[in-house]
Amino acid sequence: MTSTVIFLIMFVVFSAILVGAGLYSKRWVSESSDFILAGREVSTVINMMGVCAIGFAGTTIALAPGFSVLLGFKAAIMWGGIYCICGLMLFGVLFSGFIRRSGAQTLPEYLEMRFNGTVRSVVAITSVIGMSGILANNIVSCANAITGFTGWNPTVIIAVIFAIIIGFTFISGLWAATITDFFQVTIGVVAVPLLLTLLVRKYGGLGAVNAAWPGGDFFSAGIGGASLPGAKLTYPSILNFVICFAAALVWGNNYYWMKIASCRSEKVAKKSFVLAAIILVAVFMIPLGLVGAYAGAFFGGSFIPGGGKLLQTAAYGVIVKVFAPIVGSFFVIGAVAASISTASTAALGATAVATRDIYQRLIKPDADVKKGLKASKLIMVAIGLLTWVLCQFPGGPIYLFAFANCWLVPPAILLGLGAFWPRFNSRGALWGALAGMIAMVSFTLLGDVFKVFVINRYVYMATLGFVITLVVAVVASLTAKSKYYGQAGWDRVPSATNRKDVKLNGTDLQVLQMIRLGHLYMADLTDALGVDSKTSNAAIENLDQGGYIVRAGMRGSKFYVFGITEKGMAALPALAGPEAAMAKEGLTPLYMELLDLVKNHPEKQADFVKRNAIKSLHMASISAHLTRQGYIVEGGLFKRKLRITDKGSAAIREFAVEA
Repeated sequence: MTSTVIFLIMFVVFSAILVGAGLYSKRWVSESSDFILAGREVSTVINMMGVCAIGFAGTTIALAPGFSVLLGFKAAIMWGGIYCICGLMLFGVLFSGFIRRSGAQTLPEYLEMRFNGTVRSVVAITSVIGMSGILANNIVSCANAITGFTGWNPTVIIAVIFAIIIGFTFISGLWAATITDFFQVTIGVVAVPLLLTLLVRKYGGLGAVNAAWPGGDFFSAGIGGASLPGAKLTYPSILNFVICFAAALVWGNNYYWMKIASCRSEKVAKKSFVLAAIILVAVFMIPLGLVGAYAGAFFGGSFIPGGGKLLQTAAYGVIVKVFAPIVGSFFVIGAVAASISTASTAALGATAVATRDIYQRLIKPDADVKKGLKASKLIMVAIGLLTWVLCQFPGGPIYLFAFANCWLVPPAILLGLGAFWPRFNSRGALWGALAGMIAMVSFTLLGDVFKVFVINRYVYMATLGFVITLVVAVVASLTAKSKYYGQAGWDRVPSATNRKDVKLNGTDLQVLQMIRLGHLYMADLTDALGVDSKTSNAAIENLDQGGYIVRAGMRGSKFYVFGITEKGMAALPALAGPEAAMAKEGLTPLYMELLDLVKNHPEKQADFVKRNAIKSLHMASISAHLTRQGYIVEGGLFKRKLRITDKGSAAIREFAVEA
């Protein structure tokens, strides 16, 4: 059989597995929060694989080998290390607790909590465009890889890939992407190290690479003699790698936010991001950089820097052609898996923002569970249509990626300043975001589309947008009042003289009751109430200004951890008897019913949810609370499975709840 036929068979089997995963996980989706966040049930191993799947992208297949050819192996390692360490690992360490405790399902939703609805609306719309650009970038990259190997029509390939991605994600959303990520990363873990091993056997070790490398130093310089600068303003440089591939691509990107928000706990999120970063560097970035080194050493004349006609980003496709058709087809399937895994996550990220921040908030805030789920699926189709248009963007994947980053740089600035600078306010957020986005879009049109003025000759556009957003945001913030907690004289700890009289409504009292019970995180409150974060946040701010609660801190994750004050306790009806004894231990009759079931009938945990009409995120709130209190342990690779602890068993004996 020819290589084309072999690849076609592999591709059909691969596609069938993806669609099958969507059908299998459909039973786990009953509402939009399942579709978008998988009910906050994602485990460490699955989230680690999901983050790896995003990192193992079509962009990675193109850029890691390409940088070795263009600038030397060191450049590939610097690029991969900056993305994995400064981007993924640092994001996980700094923001896992903050994001997971905040309870916001999307980055724009958090921006309304921290600033106002206008900032949320602006960033929501632009985030959809940006993530659709990343989706288009990966689809076009995937189509190029297949076309280069088979010679098939790229337009037809793009249409087929669209159908596959929209197909399996339409069926069951994040659950489908979660299962397929596991499968696709497994392909990559086999394909990439195997490719490097075969290259070593065929051509020799690194000494052979260095001997064949033009200039004799494959580590420090590319085949044309160029090397990676450090602080240079134009692309590529180490400075621009940090801004583009750490700040914009990760920190300002909603689907990385979702990867944390969907986890069972902040501990799960942090561990999964750290492990994913390590795996990506060891299993993908370093081997792919070395694959590029072999391509440059033994096929350097094929690439433009070596006097040929091919871009350096084609290095992976060039090198896989030296093997037998069945082996080469498998390696191309690896590249396809890389592109589709990231593309599906980008599609879900854009869908989540469009659903949560636009549809449920501005169009149909009173939509029931079925309408919300149906809307999520239709919105995904609409995202697909927008992405189809973006696939026609002039310049191909490289310019598509630059276009996408125009929309992702400003949210990264807003997230960082909002989390760690209480003085930062809505004027600074709005003006900074608009200034950065307008500047980058304008220069994209002037340079990449109309060829009138190319700003990238002087400074990389993402770097310029980063500086403009940061400067305007800081300056504008200093010209207006911040929220109460950022104003001079505000004291975190309430006293008899530093708070004001406020009127408590029903939601305020519900929130206060939950805090008394030990639900100390904003995520617990939002999930249990089943509301948008703006509602629970308004209650928290009212209670805080009235002195009924106290925040654990004013920056980072402690900002969304609360305790009840004596005034707060006095505002609630007093509890008596067994109910008071349970509440003192962070328990209620409902929670005791769950503990008893987990101990005596663990196979019937789903019955508890159905019997009490508990939505998926409310269950996440209960489970997270009981886990933190030490009554249960969360397990299960995919779906959450609870196990009783000794403390939980003791509580059952003490309160003697009947099943």
